[in-house]
Amino acid sequence: MSGGGRVVCPPPELSFGGQYYSVVDGVCSRDESFFGGKPVLTQAVGYAVVLGFGAFFALFTSFLVWLEKRYVGGSQLQTSEWFNTAGRSVKTGLIASVIVSQWTWAATILQSSNVAWQYGVSGPFWYASGATVQVLLFGIMAIEIKRKAPNAHTVCEIVRARWGARAHLVFLTFCLATNVIVTAMLLLGGSAVVHALTGVNVYAASFLIPLGVIVYTFAGGLKATFLASYIHSVVVHAVLLVFVFLVYTSSSSLGSPKVVYERLLVVASAARDCSGDLSRSGQSCGPVHGNLKGSYLTMLSSGGLVFGIINIVGNFGTVFVDNVSDSLP
Repeated sequence: MSGGGRVVCPPPELSFGGQYYSVVDGVCSRDESFFGGKPVLTQAVGYAVVLGFGAFFALFTSFLVWLEKRYVGGSQLQTSEWFNTAGRSVKTGLIASVIVSQWTWAATILQSSNVAWQYGVSGPFWYASGATVQVLLFGIMAIEIKRKAPNAHTVCEIVRARWGARAHLVFLTFCLATNVIVTAMLLLGGSAVVHALTGVNVYAASFLIPLGVIVYTFAGGLKATFLASYIHSVVVHAVLLVFVFLVYTSSSSLGSPKVVYERLLVVASAARDCSGDLSRSGQSCGPVHGNLKGSYLTMLSSGGLVFGIINIVGNFGTVFVDNVSDSLP
């Protein structure tokens, strides 16, 4: 606040970060939302995107399954076994794309960005590396499962055959709990993004998003989910390339890797005042506590390391106890 009582907003010491501050009730406050608390698109657009993409993937994937049945696997009897296992004839390339797609959760974008905000470059590194160790080890185990239990469908079947009914019940409980938690996280993450962009009701989005998945899975079983995952992988990579281009080449406030680097140094500057009205709970401001010299650009981060350990341990459960992984071999 200036000497004459006028609020100075944004504060000059915030440099480029001042664009996210505005005067609220006479106080210079940081915006609670990247979009300023207002959806950038209308609800009509939100419903059109949710229902439109769902219908597109449902129809296109069902069409691909029909083509595969008609011209590739027409002589194969379409039984419940084929529905649940895709005929056990999925090739390596498709499996690889499915792993990428099904391991790209809502948290892959949302949580990795959050830990980057908290710990700097070490956050996304530990998020990514903490999700690869389990897939590597499970791949080794999957080879043995394929050899010794070629007709198994779930991890619980294997546990029951090897250790009996009690162990089967324990694993069944953990598997069901894992699938409930993961499903809730995926639906809530997707619906939260749609709500932030368009204002669509979170509960409505949570019910509408999985409709397309239900349709094409009902039509083509596991093979349909594999084909849809391949399409998802293409879309995800295309979107990531677009965002990289926008941030590092055409952004008006960034525009090059050099500017991004320099502004990360500014954010971590020890001279920056992050107290009082200019800060709030959860805001990353000034040097990163626990990082070497408070830098966002160092891997020597105690907080990032702790997060990495938690992430690695937690992801073992989501890989080895999630039956989606067992369906891939």
